[in-house]
Amino acid sequence: MNLYREGYGSVKGIVGPLLLVSGVREAGFGERVLIETPDGLRTGQILQVDGDLCAIQVFEGTMGLHSGGTTVWLERDIVRVPVGISLLGRVLDGRGRPVDGTPLAFVEKTIPVNGLPLNPVARTSPNAFVETGISTVDLMNTLVRGQKLPIFSGAGLPANRLAAQIVRQASVPGKETSFVVVFAAIGITAREAGYFLDDFEKTGALNNGVFFINLASDSAVERLLTPRMALSVAEYFAFEKGYDVLVVMTDMLHYCEALREISAAREEVPGRRGFPGYMYSDLASLYERAGCVHGCAGSVTQIPIITMPDDDMTHPVVDLSGYITEGQIVLDRNLHDRGIYPPVNVLPSLSRLMNKGIGKGRTVPEHRSMADQLYAAYARSRELERLKLIVGEEGLSPLEHRYIRFGSAFEKQFVNQGESRRDLLASIEESWKSLAELPASELYRLPDDLVSSRMARGKDD
Repeated sequence: MNLYREGYGSVKGIVGPLLLVSGVREAGFGERVLIETPDGLRTGQILQVDGDLCAIQVFEGTMGLHSGGTTVWLERDIVRVPVGISLLGRVLDGRGRPVDGTPLAFVEKTIPVNGLPLNPVARTSPNAFVETGISTVDLMNTLVRGQKLPIFSGAGLPANRLAAQIVRQASVPGKETSFVVVFAAIGITAREAGYFLDDFEKTGALNNGVFFINLASDSAVERLLTPRMALSVAEYFAFEKGYDVLVVMTDMLHYCEALREISAAREEVPGRRGFPGYMYSDLASLYERAGCVHGCAGSVTQIPIITMPDDDMTHPVVDLSGYITEGQIVLDRNLHDRGIYPPVNVLPSLSRLMNKGIGKGRTVPEHRSMADQLYAAYARSRELERLKLIVGEEGLSPLEHRYIRFGSAFEKQFVNQGESRRDLLASIEESWKSLAELPASELYRLPDDLVSSRMARGKDD
């Protein structure tokens, strides 16, 4: 028993997932508590302190709790997660407990789930390419080591399928043996959890990562804890063990809805669409845990996945995430309806740190110019598709028809890669096949010598 444990029986009320206790001495924000009831034990942490009154969020939920006969024990410690190399290959719930019931072996230590403050001066600029095996990301919206790059998805689009694909394919070229994935599923259904676990086990991805599964049936409080658990484990592997860690979190909309539920229980003044006004800073406390550190070989890279209700990119969760992070990958419903996978719309997609991880000495010298050429040509083809609806096919010039053919080839060959993995060189080869629909004079964003050599090679083939 904890020698510093103190017990209180003055439970004043239960509001949603919160337990209100009075008469508490020297309580601390985030302090762990044990709740003893006639039906058993529950756990929680202090969410708010106002004098001697505490609001406690209960991890298991408050269903069935009542004030009589309930004792709250203060543990005089904060919520921690156990860490160690033995975590690799394990599946944990939202509170860091093994799903299969087998105890964690060889735990090195426990660390706070809120992480440790990172001195901004200690940060280094992201500068290495992370290969996801997906052409629209690797070539056109490159993910860089230490970056946070969200995926915005509409309801019903294959975001989970894409997340599973990234988990099993991603690596840092040249450092494959020191690359780890931490996957956090937040508020998903049992069916979705089964899909993820079956896929990871079948493909072997399970052996190279740590997986947190929080189900929709779990409490809202646990939903808030899950990404913090995952990020704490990621920081341990990155900054203490020297691994490059990719953290995939899905779905951050569920996280924010849990934040809204608890905010409503606390009777806080709501902001846009009922979300709390501090949601920006709360999300930033998660997203800003990505990065690289001076003198440390490891890094934390994040891919949060966010569902856009009604495909609305101005939704508060999507909007604020876009402000905090460094770009976005946008999934498109029209592409999905035409059977294109992954349905990534490259035009609204963006990676703000792309230039730091590409080019000579990092990927290939023509990486930036090839991405620019594809963007320019595809944007032109989309404009001409709309123009064709007005003037008809007869109103377009032969060159404009070639641009439309390029757009079709780009979507069917380059974007629509299915679940096969493409390395960067294969993605570049596919881009040349699409650009073959255009005359050399239109490839003005690529170096002239590169276009000439490619055209000469095409004639020889």
